[in-house]
Amino acid sequence: MHLKLTKRHILATLILSLLPLVTWAAPDGMPLLTVTENGEHREYSATLQILLLMTAISFLPAALLMLTSFTRIIIVLAILRQAMGLQQTPPNRVLIGIALALTLLIMTPLFQDIYTSAVTPYLKEELSLLDAIQVAAVPLQSFMLSNTREIDLEQFLAIARIENLHGPEDVPFSVLVPSFITSELKTAFQIGFILFIPFLVIDLVVASVLMAMGMIMLSPQMISLPFKLMLFVLVDGWALTMGTLANSFN
Repeated sequence: MHLKLTKRHILATLILSLLPLVTWAAPDGMPLLTVTENGEHREYSATLQILLLMTAISFLPAALLMLTSFTRIIIVLAILRQAMGLQQTPPNRVLIGIALALTLLIMTPLFQDIYTSAVTPYLKEELSLLDAIQVAAVPLQSFMLSNTREIDLEQFLAIARIENLHGPEDVPFSVLVPSFITSELKTAFQIGFILFIPFLVIDLVVASVLMAMGMIMLSPQMISLPFKLMLFVLVDGWALTMGTLANSFN
């Protein structure tokens, strides 16, 4: 019984939260729900723009992963944590928070450009919804193209069997997205490999010293971890890593 009441409460909360987004039934609206109150029937409808907006909101997490700098940053931070020998420090939530903050810093000029060129004219009813989307896609496509390798772009163009493009601006978004993600993965692993080398050297040196001293049963990782942390702090590793990630984007 308690479970049924909980589901009803959730459904009622969802309906109440959607009511501000809907309007009274109109010829240009799409019927959404009917509410009966004191024997009177009231029909609510939603415009196509609201439905498209609600659908687009559900794709925001995927867009954050695929169309911004978030993927490269979070992979590099995860590799850095693994190279230092720290399993859950910093925890995943902290790494995601750092990646989101740095992504916001890197993407702020792009977001400002999109807001100025697309969102503001749309709110002033100077552009339609489709025109605003097309205008907003231009700076985003430029950012993705500037951070995509030509070899990756050519590979996915060949997969899609697209030829004779007049310029980079003619690359379809369906081809640009996987090309951009592949390039981001390559760049992230390259940066991670460079970060891994000094910590690997410390592990090898500590393991060699312990073996020479006959301490075979002692874990080299337990001895090398303090030296890794000391080295990382002395060289101001976090600032260098953040700066390298931010400067790696064009």
